[in-house]
Amino acid sequence: MHTGVANRILIGVAAALAMASAPARADMAPWEKELYEAAKKEKPITVYTAHYNTEEAQNLCQAFEKKYAGLKCNFVRTTAQVAFQRLQQDIQANAPVASVFSSTDVSHYPALKSKGLLMQYQPRSLDQMVDSLKPYNDKEGYYHVTAAALMTVTYNSSLVAEKDAPRNWPDLLDPKWKGKVSIGHPAFSGYVGTWVVLMQKLYGWDYFTKLEKNQPQIGRSVNDTVTMLNSKERWVAAGPEATTLLSRDKGNPLAVVYPTDGALLMVSPSGIPKNAPSPNAGKLYIEFLLSKEAGETQVKSHSLSVVKGVAPAPGAKPLEQIKVTRPTEEEITKGIPEVKQKFRDTFGV
Repeated sequence: MHTGVANRILIGVAAALAMASAPARADMAPWEKELYEAAKKEKPITVYTAHYNTEEAQNLCQAFEKKYAGLKCNFVRTTAQVAFQRLQQDIQANAPVASVFSSTDVSHYPALKSKGLLMQYQPRSLDQMVDSLKPYNDKEGYYHVTAAALMTVTYNSSLVAEKDAPRNWPDLLDPKWKGKVSIGHPAFSGYVGTWVVLMQKLYGWDYFTKLEKNQPQIGRSVNDTVTMLNSKERWVAAGPEATTLLSRDKGNPLAVVYPTDGALLMVSPSGIPKNAPSPNAGKLYIEFLLSKEAGETQVKSHSLSVVKGVAPAPGAKPLEQIKVTRPTEEEITKGIPEVKQKFRDTFGV
């Protein structure tokens, strides 16, 4: 091996070892230093997440690694139901992988908690959380809100003029949108499952009986609606604000309508599995998700910051200016399993 190449390899190895043993920063609180030092002795952390798109999940992992030198963050980004199934399979096989479980389907958490499968942990950073989101945390400290976003009406602005775009959820039922609507599937997406529960609550199942007549294109993830709008396979959708605006930032002709009857507020918790391979790193990652660094990373992708003092991305509407609505946790927990089968029966998928 060439001497110069060998030297560069040795320098890289030395740098990596130095980073791995890097001391805690002086500005860390004592409890944070304690978690950091304990986390450095554990395996790299793996996060099962349905909260973000792949790019944002990667950005958060990288920000975590930057803040906590020497720690390695891996993520598995899937739809909520797939993440939940994977976690259950790991538990049944006694082969734990995830040290943090982040789902968009809040019904997963009471189920895991009731079976003793979550670790109780009260984050020290909770005081930084936006006050209006705190009621959605588990009162006993088994899971906490670490992501928030909106589901709205979306459309391709090269196909639909702003004045003609749907203004509320029932507008998607207008026959003029036959063959032009895109939605996700509640059996795969926590966003869509919650939205279906909300539509049933507001308008009854007749909403979906009428929507079926418009022959919507049905993807799995709520993010599939963005792909369908960009490809012009569909013109309008019930889609995610964040991913739609992020796609618009990249030059795609997409737009968002905040429904007059209320955008769906999605609050997405995270919890630490009881058998987490890296429990201290898991706790530290939860703390990180409630930090300003994570909030600033999230808003770059048009997600809502769950912590105070972080301004929204340019072009995004502040949460306090948007009419939002959301089913209760009990309605979601009871409703999602019920609407999955009703949805399949109605749409045949």
